[in-house]
Amino acid sequence: MTFRAPRMTQRESAAWLGIIGVSGLLPAALDTQLQRDAQMTHFEFMVLSNLKLGPGEGMRMTALAEATYATLPRLSHVCARLDRRGDLTRRPCAEDRRATVVALTPEGRRRLIHAMPGHIATARRLVIDALTPAQLDALAEISAVLLDRLGAPGGLEPVPASATTSEPARGRARTGSRAGEDEAVPQDDRA
Repeated sequence: MTFRAPRMTQRESAAWLGIIGVSGLLPAALDTQLQRDAQMTHFEFMVLSNLKLGPGEGMRMTALAEATYATLPRLSHVCARLDRRGDLTRRPCAEDRRATVVALTPEGRRRLIHAMPGHIATARRLVIDALTPAQLDALAEISAVLLDRLGAPGGLEPVPASATTSEPARGRARTGSRAGEDEAVPQDDRA
């Protein structure tokens, strides 16, 4: 009996190797920029972004873990570090004392807002500006399909093909400001 190893077509292989390459290189590039310019990792940026976009009173750790695609142990470790830095606070949930609520502090909000211009410029340089409007629409649609397949809660909503580049995207961006919105960046540290 001969074992036949499954194979991919050239098209499948190119797509697969492409996404593996991007998923390996992009996080490192985002980390490099954020650590250099804002002394935070991309994951810390995602945590702070989701807290800023979430309800003002904070988010339960379980909801934040889903929003950042993280395990609770990883998120707990990072939140402890961000708490020590003064970027967020942690407290027991009033409705369920077993749960923890995490909230953004004014210092965390200030650090996040100061990190956004460099992060957005890097995202544009590495991804957005490299693609045509049609490719951006396709990327959004493909990402939504893959996030759904991977079981991501609330995946990203694809932008309709009829949308123009000047229209705001639908759905919530998980790693920055809401799609289509600019963030005011304070000129001093009183944010």
